[in-house]
Amino acid sequence: MARKRRRRSLVPQAEQALDRYKYEIASELGLTNQIQTGGWNNLTTRQVGQIGGQMVKRMIQDAEQQLQGKQY
Repeated sequence: MARKRRRRSLVPQAEQALDRYKYEIASELGLTNQIQTGGWNNLTTRQVGQIGGQMVKRMIQDAEQQLQGKQY
């Protein structure tokens, strides 16, 4: 029987920020009601991929803005 692994965060405080990102983006995509009624397992693979893709895109934008503020 295979065990279900849960990923551990390198920075535990970051997990809360990522959850906020996830819910914020799900809300922007209009998926909040679907998550509230059926949970995250109720989403399609495509929907979950959209959320993850938008999270990565936003994190990259944030990092680029931070780097622009630091002139080397």
